[in-house]
Amino acid sequence: MLRLIAGKYRGRKLAVPEGLGVRPTTDRMRERIFSMLNHPRYPDLLDARVADFFAGTGALGLEALSRGAGHVTFIELNAQHVKQLESNIKTLKAADDVTVLRMNATHVAAAQQAYDFIFMDPPYHKGLLPQALNSALEYGWVKDNTTIIAECGSDEIPDLPTPLQIVDERVQGKQKILFIQKSD
Repeated sequence: MLRLIAGKYRGRKLAVPEGLGVRPTTDRMRERIFSMLNHPRYPDLLDARVADFFAGTGALGLEALSRGAGHVTFIELNAQHVKQLESNIKTLKAADDVTVLRMNATHVAAAQQAYDFIFMDPPYHKGLLPQALNSALEYGWVKDNTTIIAECGSDEIPDLPTPLQIVDERVQGKQKILFIQKSD
């Protein structure tokens, strides 16, 4: 079980299915991420539009919602993961504030409106992060001040598409968090 750390759903538990290949971001790393997002270089999370690619259990997007995001769109392809995600959303009674799209995060559909924050937590060492970033750029998910928070293996150096650049990063054990924005 995971727990939400802060905000209106603080302390609420999220179910994590065993044996489905889900590797949710740890409580400690989520706390680090959201503490860093308080820096003035990033957009305000209050009422923000958030997307959670490779959503799995939805821990990152639901933490953002708990902390004041206005709406979260979850992208997840795996049917079992989607079922668990929808169960977690139901547990929180958050259905009115989210959209769940069952699609491949490396080939997303066109966004109706760009997002303030995009979380990406693909499986490590599969080369999926650059593909998802390219897709998000191509199909209008990213605007000039969008912040992308991407998780990858600590030994990975992803090839970012132009015009994206890493503005900060943190390593913890075998995971690395990249904070990515468009270059000026």
